Amino acid sequence: MARQIDELVDCTLLGSAGVKYPETYSPGLLETFKNKHPENEYLVTFDCPEFTSLCPKTGQPDFGHIIINYIPAEDMVESKSLKLYLFSFRNHGDFHEDCVNIIMKDLVALMKPKYLEVRGIFMPRGGLSIVPFANYGDSEHQDMVRERLLAAFPLNKIR
Repeated sequence: MARQIDELVDCTLLGSAGVKYPETYSPGLLETFKNKHPENEYLVTFDCPEFTSLCPKTGQPDFGHIIINYIPAEDMVESKSLKLYLFSFRNHGDFHEDCVNIIMKDLVALMKPKYLEVRGIFMPRGGLSIVPFANYGDSEHQDMVRERLLAAFPLNKIR
């Protein structure tokens, strides 16, 4: 059955032509909609190849690729709100590891998913790339948390 318009009342950014891009970190931008298939275990992936933030010490821009994978429970993140939320890091000063953990925690608090992981693949700075990975699982997905964390350790390659 097609999703009804009354199911989308909390998705205020979707379809809005006059959306203003945030100038500061804004987790309040995140919006959800109900998962119509909570009985199914399925994967949703978001790929943000143009993530930017600022070094907290120098203010220099950092460029990265953020990949978010999650198994939804009852609530799902609306993609336009996620895009604007990720854009809100553009003037946010934090280390790469902090950004990845903040994104993970904000999405877990928002959706309470069965499982969620965030990987950041940041462009080299001074010849050094940083690839942080953070994940979360509910009580039924703790084995997956450990397995995915161990699998994230690079074996002689980053990408």
